[in-house]
Amino acid sequence: MRTSVERRTVDLSHYPDLVVVYLGMRVNQITGIKTLLGFGPKISSSVTAQPEGLLRHETVIYSLFPMHVGMRQYWRDVDALLKWTRSDPHRQWWHGFLKDSGGTGFWHETYFRRGGMEAVYDDVPQPIGFTGFAPVVPARGPMFGAASRGGMEFAGPPVLSEQELYEDRAS
Repeated sequence: MRTSVERRTVDLSHYPDLVVVYLGMRVNQITGIKTLLGFGPKISSSVTAQPEGLLRHETVIYSLFPMHVGMRQYWRDVDALLKWTRSDPHRQWWHGFLKDSGGTGFWHETYFRRGGMEAVYDDVPQPIGFTGFAPVVPARGPMFGAASRGGMEFAGPPVLSEQELYEDRAS
């Protein structure tokens, strides 16, 4: 059989610690449109700054109604990803979102080339990704941080500890 299809693949041998992250923000309430549209320029400027270790960033439209957009990112290794997530502006965004989701839901799923996956879904009302088939549990205790969810140990503390997140709400 002779094919007219040009088949190609990639050699990932130079990327043994590759991390792929899918992220999404979904509008849950009308006020979420403003929240979602406000993130666009922030994301663009952070990607334009070319954080160390970010190999590729791609925008993804999951649906138009409800409005649900996101991105797929490829990182050299988990240390580069974590360095960026634990610094500004990401740290500020994450703190702000966890105080008030602004009528949106946010989720991410992370895949590690060396093995392991982890995910979190904040204010996401309908099944997406892993929540469509795996048991959904509260992101508390050992399921609170990305490291323990992914069965890994990362250097340094998370962007926000479980105690910090829930302590402020109890006050």
